[in-house]
Amino acid sequence: MMIKRRMLGPVLLSAGLLACGVNPVTKQHEFQFVSQDKEIQLGQQNYSPARQSQGGDYTLDAELTRYVQQVGQKLAAVSDRPDLPYEFVVLNDSVPNAWAMPGGKIAFNRGLLYELHSEAELAAVLGHEIVHAAARHGAKSMERGVFLQGAMLAVGLATRDSNYANMVVGGAQLGGQLISSKYGRDAESEADHYGMKYMKLAGYDPAAAVTLQETFVRLSAGNRQDFMSGLFASHPPSQERVDLNKQTLQALGAGGEMGKEVYAQQVARLMSTREAYKAYDEGKAALQKGDADKARNLANKALSIEPREARFQELLGDIALSKKNTTEALAFYDKAIQMQPGYFKPYVQSGIALFNEGKKAQAEPFLKKANALLPTAPGYALLGQIAEGRGETALALQHYQLAASSDSEIGKEAAGRAMRIDLPRNPARYLPAGPLADNTGMVYAAVQNSSSVPVGRVQVRMLQYDSHGRLVNQTRSMLITGGIAPGKRGSVATGFRIQDQAALQFFRVVVEGAELAN
Repeated sequence: MMIKRRMLGPVLLSAGLLACGVNPVTKQHEFQFVSQDKEIQLGQQNYSPARQSQGGDYTLDAELTRYVQQVGQKLAAVSDRPDLPYEFVVLNDSVPNAWAMPGGKIAFNRGLLYELHSEAELAAVLGHEIVHAAARHGAKSMERGVFLQGAMLAVGLATRDSNYANMVVGGAQLGGQLISSKYGRDAESEADHYGMKYMKLAGYDPAAAVTLQETFVRLSAGNRQDFMSGLFASHPPSQERVDLNKQTLQALGAGGEMGKEVYAQQVARLMSTREAYKAYDEGKAALQKGDADKARNLANKALSIEPREARFQELLGDIALSKKNTTEALAFYDKAIQMQPGYFKPYVQSGIALFNEGKKAQAEPFLKKANALLPTAPGYALLGQIAEGRGETALALQHYQLAASSDSEIGKEAAGRAMRIDLPRNPARYLPAGPLADNTGMVYAAVQNSSSVPVGRVQVRMLQYDSHGRLVNQTRSMLITGGIAPGKRGSVATGFRIQDQAALQFFRVVVEGAELAN
């Protein structure tokens, strides 16, 4: 016993050393269970699907994206973790927001660029997000178990289109949690403080971080819905943050580049098409309310201002599909794909349109391509039906189970389809069973239907053990007939009798087979 104790000490000590580290930004000691390699891996794996789920990349102004990347890399170079593989991208989303993933993967929404007035303000936001990555704020949330509790349902993750809200499935769901997490007050204060420090080191005037935060406080007081659902949801502004930023400014000293003119030049093209995206957003809202004519007029208005935007063609496709004009819808989706082949939605919409027309073989490659870009419940649910129709039940089951991981009606329907395939193969997984006795001592084999589908006949066997756990008796296979509805119980008499209820502990019921109800 003494030997075991002596060996246990060094093992625990080693585990403690592996879990302890120094924060690269604050220089404070902290527990670190997510290594830098794991941080980088998480960012690399989730960056692309997270961007897909937030409207996709904004591709019409490559110079603007390069500009944001240049400002971001300038700040990253003076950060406390310049060795991270930083990436910066502009997303095609009107909601004012920006986010960072572990490993330095950062996104900046088109909608937030509208609201800034200088390169220094852009640097203030980017610096803040760089600190979130550099100071391991996302990794620390994972270490606290924020993202590791139960199934990942991507709550709040949406494509800015209610048709795909909460429909992301598989490993891509983690990306939604990584970008929608609300950081604590300490993390936000650290991001403000060190972000201003990075601004100063990179040659920007940190006073822009103060004025920008003051602007955010005013906007929050006005309850601007786009900000409330975007930036303010994960980065809530407050007068306290303004005051802390003023203290940081006093310590750092004002002065540096503001870059108002250069910023105005870089966003000029984006600003010139702002009305197009406003019309597009209003068109999506109109379609969701069932006003297809208004939606079409707004989509055409958007196209008249910016004819190269794939999202506008996609909206026209959605409008045509809502009218069951499949051929017209597919033509619009094809235009959207030609304009931006790397965005998932026109592929999955094309797959849905073709599937509904009975053209399942044609739908399949579109659905597969969509899932490769962003795995969703509709994509996998329809692929499951296609596979099942070909008799490929094992593949269909895999597809249905993936679709079922989403918190959506399609996910629930897919779960039911999965059960219909899997329950006859693995009945004990869905039909927990055990012994029951009535007041005369007659022992019954009871089966509970914990699935969501009705069950027909169930085949069971009763086993009896002695006090040493040895099998001493068993019945033949018996049938519970009459069907068992979801949430209900069925039973069959076994022929065994007991003197008291305590004897039930020596009986076990084995479910050997089950049929689905007709």
